[in-house]
Amino acid sequence: MSKHPQTPQNFVKHIAIVTSAIAGKPLEDSLEAELNSQFPVGGDWFTVATSLCHQGITEGWLCEREAGGIKYGRPVHAGDETHRFSVDVVEMESLAGPHHTHTNGEIDLIMPIDETAEFDGKGAGWMVYPPKTSHSPTVSGGKAIILYLLPEGAIDFTVQ
Repeated sequence: MSKHPQTPQNFVKHIAIVTSAIAGKPLEDSLEAELNSQFPVGGDWFTVATSLCHQGITEGWLCEREAGGIKYGRPVHAGDETHRFSVDVVEMESLAGPHHTHTNGEIDLIMPIDETAEFDGKGAGWMVYPPKTSHSPTVSGGKAIILYLLPEGAIDFTVQ
């Protein structure tokens, strides 16, 4: 038996609504616009996703690890149920995370806890990084939850 609670199936199914809609599409600006249109801030899907993330952090099945002031975890590994996307969730407050490269790209759902919080300069909503881009993920202006969708779970952290 694991020491951490199991990821609830309703969380996986909720994420799969998005991954089904984007499976096979190139990770580029047009996908970011599509996600912000189809699954907008304040819309039903976004509201439920935010609620599930807060619930998961409280119950311990999300962000069960902590390092350098960042709570994080990978509650869903890349698989058929999520159309080959893994799901990582982090909670950060006004700091930069470890530098990494998005091997196959990265899709971020930004859920500010503090109204003024931004992730890499953007407030609530979706952000898409194309394949082979890199950054030090940075939350400024307060605390936020970021949900990352990674094609095939691929990410390459820079050795410091």
